[in-house]
Amino acid sequence: MRQHSFEVQHEASWRAFETQLRYFEAQSNWKRAGSPGEAEQLVQGYRMLCSHLSVARSRAYSPALIAELNDLVVRGHNLIYQPPSGFLRQMLGFVMSGFPELVRMQWRYVVIAALVFLLPALLFVMAMLQDDEVVYSLIGPEQLIQMEAMYNPGAEHFARERGSESDFQMFGFYIWNNISIGFQLYATGLLAGIGSLFYLIFNGLYLGAVTAHLTQIGYGETFYSFVIAHGAFELTAIVLCGAAGLQLGHALLQPGRLPRVQALQRAGRESIGIVMGAFLMLVLAAFVEAFWSAKQWPPFWFKYLVGALCWLAVFAYLGLAGRRGSR
Repeated sequence: MRQHSFEVQHEASWRAFETQLRYFEAQSNWKRAGSPGEAEQLVQGYRMLCSHLSVARSRAYSPALIAELNDLVVRGHNLIYQPPSGFLRQMLGFVMSGFPELVRMQWRYVVIAALVFLLPALLFVMAMLQDDEVVYSLIGPEQLIQMEAMYNPGAEHFARERGSESDFQMFGFYIWNNISIGFQLYATGLLAGIGSLFYLIFNGLYLGAVTAHLTQIGYGETFYSFVIAHGAFELTAIVLCGAAGLQLGHALLQPGRLPRVQALQRAGRESIGIVMGAFLMLVLAAFVEAFWSAKQWPPFWFKYLVGALCWLAVFAYLGLAGRRGSR
């Protein structure tokens, strides 16, 4: 058989194996990640790849094809026969490659969640350009006064440093607040995704209202320099938690060929990794917010620079971490 016919005949099965391989590689324990049938399918696919690699070598097919099949075989071997690893090693593997690969695999939910979160924020900002009183339809006067006092450039709490004890107290508060929002966005996905949509929209409207109001009263520089660094991790994690919730809702509404319970279980296994990674980002956001964002000694331009680097790091991490060379 000529190489072209060989590739045409088996290309679909190679791509299917690679897709399944990427999913299991992103799990901390691949044998528990899928059903017994899916695990057996992976093993059968690995044996098939071994056979195809042997055929390609014996028929002296192109080095590129042999290298591609060999790469898939090596990855399959490393996954199936990997030795048990400790918790720290599993966590490192998850952070370095598993989490960003899961995010890329579910990019459609991430895009939808980002749009549902950001568009209401933008619409609310546009509404406030027409009538700045509309902010009171979402935020009460007392809460606005507190925000204005917090971000007033001349306020006493911006003119002095807080003690380290206060920093740790705020760190704990930020963790609790961030994790609560993230869990809310994810868990309410069980309400056919409606809960996740609601909280994404609400948080987007709230973000737009606060941003527009503080900008209009002249506190924009203080506000932006405060939120730009930790916002890279916090806002991204909010979108990811919402995306995971939407995945649960989609499994309930459209289970496909699986029974609805099994479809939900599978969506839960696939989405929980994203939520775990998002929670780690929320903890990091709380740390940056408590120990960096609130500091007064860095000039505004330096905070903007650090914030821009944080956003660049987040996008590079989610877009590139865990990728292997093109095959």
